Amino acid sequence: MKTWSPFPALALAALTCLLSAAACDAHADSGRLLRSNAAGGSTATAWVQREGPRDARVQRARGVATDGQGNAVAGAAGRWSGPGGATAERRAQVQRSADGTATATSSRALDGARGSVQSDASVARSADGQVQASRDTTAVRTATGNSVQRSVQYDSSSGLTRSYSCHDASGAPMACR
Repeated sequence: MKTWSPFPALALAALTCLLSAAACDAHADSGRLLRSNAAGGSTATAWVQREGPRDARVQRARGVATDGQGNAVAGAAGRWSGPGGATAERRAQVQRSADGTATATSSRALDGARGSVQSDASVARSADGQVQASRDTTAVRTATGNSVQRSVQYDSSSGLTRSYSCHDASGAPMACR
């Protein structure tokens, strides 16, 4: 039986800076921070924020935290916006434990005049090497409101499965092209 470890809470605190570049330093365009942490490891973060012509903006941050016992977590986040209101966001986190288990999650979202796409993925590896992974993606066309959902699942013991479904603007199923 696993005992509770303060490491996930430490990782969350370390990644707070990643989720909002303004929380790191409200006046800096970029920065880096490296320090020892209470769990006996190190915490490192870096961030950048830039503005360009026609309201273009980019904000990115990344970080890593260790606990001195073989556990580590790393994460990254980014936000982009461009002329005409188009936006993109990406977040990812990887966690590795001393017992050999590991997890990774990521999400991406794009939104523009033609439509939007949302994609979420996860991968988990157990201590004995078994792997399970999934990715779910939804795309919506602005002009029609029609959407397509795609799901991909992988399990190292059973293989890969894929599924697709399409819906009209009211949510009723329709044929995929």
